[in-house]
Amino acid sequence: MILTGMGNDGTKGCIDVTKSGGTVIAQDEKTSVVWGMPGSAAAAGVCSAVLPITELAGYVMNYLNRLR
Repeated sequence: MILTGMGNDGTKGCIDVTKSGGTVIAQDEKTSVVWGMPGSAAAAGVCSAVLPITELAGYVMNYLNRLR
């Protein structure tokens, strides 16, 4: 999960996560104080979802339940 923040240095980590078979979700622009970090990951195409902060926990719970 990549949340509001400045810069784009988290994008490399997100790319590494997805290359290793992981999943990345990002906070959307509307609910981010600073869209830099999640926006960079979203623009790189590594996010499986870009959601409002209020929907992130539910998405994670559904994702984890599917892994069972």
